[in-house]
Amino acid sequence: MHKDIESYNAAQAADDAAICAELAQQIDKGLPDAESKIWHAHPVWFLEGNPVAGYSKLKAGLRLMFWSGADFEEPLLTPGTGKFKDASITYTSKDQINIKDLKRWLKKAREIQWDYKNLVKRKGKLERLK
Repeated sequence: MHKDIESYNAAQAADDAAICAELAQQIDKGLPDAESKIWHAHPVWFLEGNPVAGYSKLKAGLRLMFWSGADFEEPLLTPGTGKFKDASITYTSKDQINIKDLKRWLKKAREIQWDYKNLVKRKGKLERLK
């Protein structure tokens, strides 16, 4: 795990830190070839420079987000609002994390991708990569 992500996780309250640690471990395991770093103040995993998964602390809990998750066809993931293809789930306890679901979502994160990497170059127009 990237040391900046370890620092981010350690800076959270105990319950949130436990959620962060589990998410980071599972994402690292599910996307072993992904680059991970703190991006826009949150842990994010990238495949070939394209953001695919990450999490952030919100008032409601810890939000796990998949950049292309709206196309995963997963009822537990809530699509974002707006023109992007993100979807997320929010956790308030580590016990809420279903590893089987998370593994499936990470597989889909690899298989289903929209090109966020070149979003600025394309003036906000998303194109499907996979």
